[in-house]
Amino acid sequence: MYELQVEEMSCGHCVNAVTKAVQAIDAQAQVEVDLAQRKVRVQSGAELTRVAAAIGDAGYPVVSSAVV
Repeated sequence: MYELQVEEMSCGHCVNAVTKAVQAIDAQAQVEVDLAQRKVRVQSGAELTRVAAAIGDAGYPVVSSAVV
């Protein structure tokens, strides 16, 4: 499980964009977004760096990430 601090998320569109970005690299990934705290939790077989890069490429800066 990965936990990422992701900036510039503010609405349902952001949640969908982040979820689709992660699932583009791992279709089986489970993604939970907490807009209030700007946290994204991801259960995925993909490497953390790939997950963070996919979210960043979608336009949402990842300011920190960790394996939890």
